[in-house]
Amino acid sequence: MQEMSGGHGMTIHERVRIHLEPLGEIFEVDRETPLKDFLFDHGVEFPCGGLGICSGCKVRVLAGSLPVTTEQEEMLTPAELRDGWRLACSCGADEDLTLELAQWEAPVLTDETPFQFTPREGLGVAVDLGTTTIAAQLLDLRTGQVLAVQTALNEQARYGADIMNRVLFAMNEGEASTLASLIRKQIGEMIAGLIFPAKPVRRTDRLRADVVNVVIVGNTAMHHLFCGIDIEPLSHYPFDALNDGLQLFLSRDLDWGIPGDPPVRFLPCIGGFVGSDILAGVMAVRMHESEPLISLVDLGTNGEIVIGNRQKMLCASTAAGPAFEGARIGMGMRAATGAISEVKISGEKFRCHVLGNVQPRGICGSGLVDAAASALDLGLIAESGRLANGGAPISLCPPVVISQADIRELQLAKGAIATGFRILLNRLGATPEDISRLHLAGAFGNYINIYSARRIGLLTLPPSRIHPAGNTALLGAKLALFMPDDEAFSRVARTITHIPLSADLEFQELFAGEMRFPSASPSGF
Repeated sequence: MQEMSGGHGMTIHERVRIHLEPLGEIFEVDRETPLKDFLFDHGVEFPCGGLGICSGCKVRVLAGSLPVTTEQEEMLTPAELRDGWRLACSCGADEDLTLELAQWEAPVLTDETPFQFTPREGLGVAVDLGTTTIAAQLLDLRTGQVLAVQTALNEQARYGADIMNRVLFAMNEGEASTLASLIRKQIGEMIAGLIFPAKPVRRTDRLRADVVNVVIVGNTAMHHLFCGIDIEPLSHYPFDALNDGLQLFLSRDLDWGIPGDPPVRFLPCIGGFVGSDILAGVMAVRMHESEPLISLVDLGTNGEIVIGNRQKMLCASTAAGPAFEGARIGMGMRAATGAISEVKISGEKFRCHVLGNVQPRGICGSGLVDAAASALDLGLIAESGRLANGGAPISLCPPVVISQADIRELQLAKGAIATGFRILLNRLGATPEDISRLHLAGAFGNYINIYSARRIGLLTLPPSRIHPAGNTALLGAKLALFMPDDEAFSRVARTITHIPLSADLEFQELFAGEMRFPSASPSGF
C-alpha cells in the first residue's frame, strides 16, 4: 500500500474517494483496499465467498477505472466488460471511483406476535442468527414489550452466501476462528445498539434494569461457527454435528461488555442441519403441545420441515433454499430494491411488481415462483418443466428473463421440499389430509403467493390450512427469555427425530415424481 509522510514524522495512508450509485453515498478508503472489504457493508453480495467463480458481485464503473483481470474475462461477456462491468471480488480501489451497484437493501423479518409469559425482572435480548440475515430484539421482561430492534446482513456472507460455502471456508486453517470472531463482534455491536442507541427511546425505562438474559438461535452451522465448535463433520455425509447441544457463555467470554455480565445461551439444535431456529419455531407454534398433527416449514437459505404433535415429531432438511432466495438463478437476487417480487397475468402478458418501483434488476424467490405458476397457466412451461418455443428464455419485464436452467433449479428446490414432506408423512403413517395446519416460517414463507406455491406443486394443502407464521425463530427465542429452566428446550429437542433424507430408500423415486409440475391449477381458489 502506498503511504505518504505527514508532519512530525507521522506516516499516513493515501486515500481515494468512492461514490456509490444509486445509493448516492460518498466516502474514502485507503488506496488499494479490496472492493469486497467495503462494498459488502453497502449491500453487495459475494455468493461464492469472493472466489471469482459466480459473477454475483458485479459492479459497473461509471467514473475511474478497474482493470480487466483473467477472472473478469472468464466470468463476464465481452459486452459486459465493454459496458464497464467488473467483479468486485477481484478488484481494488486504486483511484477515485464512481460505481453503480444494485441496491441490495432488504427488510429483515422481525416479530411482533403477542405471546403468553410469566413476568421477570430486567431486560432480555433475543437474537435470530440466520445464514443471510440477523434480527435482534430488546425486551422488557416485566411487560414483554419490545423496546428496540436491530437487523443486519450477516457479515459472514462475504465468505459465502450459503451454508456449504461458509462451512468449506471455515475448514481452511484459521478461518473458523475468523468467522467466529466476526459474528460475535457483529452481534455484540447490535446488542450495544439496542441498549445504548444513538437516539434513545424511553431511555429512563431501560436504565431501571440490566440485561439479565441473552438467547440466540440459528441453524447448526451458525451454532457451530458462533460457539467455536469444529464444523468439519458438517462438510460431509452423514452431516452429524460434533456437539449441537445447549451452549452457555457469559457476556465477558464474548468481549461484549454488557452491564451486569448476563448469561448468553445458544439454544440446542435438533439434528443434522436442523438447528435451534427450527426448535424455537416448534416452541413458537406449540407443536409439542398440539393434539392435531401440524407442520412447520421454513424455506430460508436451507429448507427445513417438521411434522408432528405432542405424541411424535419428525424433522428433515433439504438443500432447497438457494433457489427460493434467488441464488443459482441467472438473474436471481434477494427480495430487495430492483427485484421482481410478484408476477401476475394480465390478458396474455405478464404484469410484474418491482420492489422500490425502480427498473427491474433481477428476480427474487417469490417472483420466481409466481413467474413459473403464471407461465404454466399460459402454456409456456410443460409439466416436465421444458420451456415452449424451443426452450427460449421467457421475458418477464426487460431485461429480466427466466431460462430453462432457472426452471430446472426451481424444480430441484420444490421437488426436494415436496419429497421431504411426503417422506415425513409416510414415516408418521399420515396423509396431507391429516395436517390440520401448516405454518410457513421465515421471510420467503411470509411473502410467497400461496396460489403460486400450490400451482407449481410446492404445497398441496388447501389454502385455509396454510398459515404464514412470520419469524417463528425470533418468537421462540423470546419465549426462551422467560424460561428459567435451561433444560426446557433441550427436552423438546430430544423428542424430535431427525430423518436424514439422503439415506431414505424412497427419496430418489419420490423426488423424480415431485420434480414435475401439476397438470392444472389446484382447486380451492
